[in-house]
Amino acid sequence: MKPSAAPQVSMRRFASRGELDTALAQRLAEAVREAAAAAIMLAGGSTPGPAYNLVAQHAVHAASGLHIVYSDERYVPPTSDGSNYRLSQPLLSALALPAAQVLRVRTELSLEGAAQDYADRLQGLLSARLRIRWGLLGLGADGHTASLFKPADLEAARGRLAIPVQRPDGRMAVSITPDWLAHVEEIVFVVAGHDKTTAFAALAARDSKLIAWRAVERCARVQLWADSQAWPP
Repeated sequence: MKPSAAPQVSMRRFASRGELDTALAQRLAEAVREAAAAAIMLAGGSTPGPAYNLVAQHAVHAASGLHIVYSDERYVPPTSDGSNYRLSQPLLSALALPAAQVLRVRTELSLEGAAQDYADRLQGLLSARLRIRWGLLGLGADGHTASLFKPADLEAARGRLAIPVQRPDGRMAVSITPDWLAHVEEIVFVVAGHDKTTAFAALAARDSKLIAWRAVERCARVQLWADSQAWPP
């Protein structure tokens, strides 16, 4: 487990969404090449998708023993348009990793079963002493990250690596937890759009009321990347 000291936080501002996508693709490609016998964590939602596609368009060779995990997954089939796993398919196809090295959430199980199965496989990586080198997170306009939306989710997450979640929109999901994030050596929040300005400002201020900050406050290093629309005035 990572130490409980406050994270080292750095920030990067990008003039446009295109610049943000390009920089994220470059950083992701580096992470893929560097994470030998280690894992990286992908996020879902619309923000990282262009970067996944950009990396897939180039001949990026994955490090030996690279594992892919996910910050969260909607409780939908892996072929659904709403699936974070499906969002990453162009990248996964380009990397051509063995199936055992891609830890998708098995949504064909019950919700509770999928969360427990995912937690067990995440624990397997930790038990094998794989480093979790790098992780990507998004930020919701309401201040959530992964599928952690409210204080009750954080309470349910105590002592667990993954939990089932009832989302505010009525959908269900499986989410990683702060206990898992504490093992990730470097977290990058990627934020785009004017609707994220308030949440991004609170994250930059390390607002203890913000779910996203509470999720990563035990991490070692946190980077905040945002386009000019999301950046506070």
